[in-house]
Amino acid sequence: MHPLFSGLPKEEIDRLIAICERKTFEKDDTILGKNERRKGLVLLLDGVAEVYVEHEGYDEVLEVVQKGGLIGFSSLADFLGVSKGGGKEELVAVRAAERCEVLIIPFSVLSRLWDDPNVHDYLLAQVCVRLKDVYVSLAEQIKQARKFGDSTSFVVPVQDLMVRDVVTLPPTATVQEAAKKMAETHISSIIVTEEKKLCGIVTETDLVERVLSCSLPYDTAIERVMTKDVATISRFAYYYDALAMMIERGVKHLPVVDDEKVQGIVTFSDLMRKKNESMMRTIQQIDHADERTLPKMKMAIYELLGTMLSDQVPIAQCLNMITKLYDRLVLRCMALAVNKVGEPPCRFAFYQMGSSGRREQFLLTDQDHFLVYESDEHAAYFAKLGEAIVCVMEKAGYERCKGKMMASEKAWRGSLETWKDRLREWMIHATNDNLLLAQNFFSYRFVYGDMDLHRTFEQQIREQLNRAKIFFFRLVEIEKQNEIPTLDRPIRSIFGLERKTIDMKKEVLFPYHHSVQILSLIHGIVSGTPFERIEKLKEKHVLSPSFAKDVQKAVENVLAIYIRHKWNHYKANKQASSVLSFTTMTTREKDELILSLKTLKQLQAQLFSHF
Repeated sequence: MHPLFSGLPKEEIDRLIAICERKTFEKDDTILGKNERRKGLVLLLDGVAEVYVEHEGYDEVLEVVQKGGLIGFSSLADFLGVSKGGGKEELVAVRAAERCEVLIIPFSVLSRLWDDPNVHDYLLAQVCVRLKDVYVSLAEQIKQARKFGDSTSFVVPVQDLMVRDVVTLPPTATVQEAAKKMAETHISSIIVTEEKKLCGIVTETDLVERVLSCSLPYDTAIERVMTKDVATISRFAYYYDALAMMIERGVKHLPVVDDEKVQGIVTFSDLMRKKNESMMRTIQQIDHADERTLPKMKMAIYELLGTMLSDQVPIAQCLNMITKLYDRLVLRCMALAVNKVGEPPCRFAFYQMGSSGRREQFLLTDQDHFLVYESDEHAAYFAKLGEAIVCVMEKAGYERCKGKMMASEKAWRGSLETWKDRLREWMIHATNDNLLLAQNFFSYRFVYGDMDLHRTFEQQIREQLNRAKIFFFRLVEIEKQNEIPTLDRPIRSIFGLERKTIDMKKEVLFPYHHSVQILSLIHGIVSGTPFERIEKLKEKHVLSPSFAKDVQKAVENVLAIYIRHKWNHYKANKQASSVLSFTTMTTREKDELILSLKTLKQLQAQLFSHF
């Protein structure tokens, strides 16, 4: 029995409950509208609700209320006749975060209960706890607001960075005209447009490499030498989007295009002026690093990561940019390794696994990778290459894998035929050890090498998986021993009195990764990051669009908490640990974690339902 009604005779309880109204709300339904006059308190019988405020088209969740919680404490001031609101509208609204059962307790019922001292004590305790949470939440938001107010923030719109007066020429203009324009205006690129629509771009590098080096005449039309497949960006994108695109595409100029028309241009030098120039230069040097300068690249990436976390860049965007930088670092390591042992005698492909394979690496971890090549007759060369890769990556800051899951080990390199036999062994003899190897393997991502060989390798894997029902069954059996924990009791009992810690890696992230991985493999999706797999599962109607979106949001919340926790440990020079203490979490993080775990547990349950 709820504390509001405890101690009353059954007949009185039945009489009061009859006056109350019981309602059901589906996910995203409005329980209380922003301008809706409150008629009493709302008791959440089942489900989870969100109290939120609308601001410029964005909903900011202020509080998460769970089963047994009360909504509408602010209306008690009206009930007691001490409100100073002067009839002002309610500023917040309440919606169902999942299917909710509620009991609306009108003020008339509250009046009958008011003389009971137990009711007074209960409501006073609830209001005090809620008030404390509100103050903590306000303090957190003020801190964030100050960070966003920093003029050097990564959360700056491109339209605030771009040059609006773009120098353009038509496709029929000559290279001589383009060179003259560059000299006159002191710029390093010309945007090629026709009726204000983007056709291409000509840079100083293009003039040197495509005109001078090829001895083309100066009256050559620029459409012959311009870059046609131009990377562009919207003016509504952010600083970190522009930087990530430049790093990924290896370009220094991004035309800003909206509605197919050029609105401006943002350059790498613009971004360098906005941020620490020495840091940006170091990042730019990744492609030219040698074994002596490789360690500097790690610290440059860490500096950028710290700045992005400080600027509250969304965690998905943060990981996107950092992964692109790490990929460039790995590509440079591969080039140095190949240079050490000589040109490869046949086609090959290099893959990364683990957090790098999932594009979730933020601090450099140990090495997880493997090699695939065409023929066993070249095994000696690839043994040398595997060792060279490990040595160079170690100099770049990647520790050697303690479990020896690296291309330097015979078990993690081989020809197409060798890998076929290896996977068959894992699937037929599905021991716990083999299943652990398979779980790590299926987090792979193609990073370097021959794309056609990669496609052949993946097709070979698909064919083997078509006959792997027992293998899937065994993988699911392992996962049933690692169920994601449920934190569905009231937040103050969970975080205040009972459980104190959670291992974010073992109890949350690994079970989530494996659930997505196994569901994908069952449906013929053999590779891709977890988010890419979720999108493909949605396309195959395995996951509904709304649930896929909920899962992605839940994972972003979990990763944001986990990454900040690990980053704080790194900054404090503490031993790395994935165990998170609830006492170090903000109120908002606690609320987000509870909702996120419920969603991820539903994903895991969907996997279990297949068997």
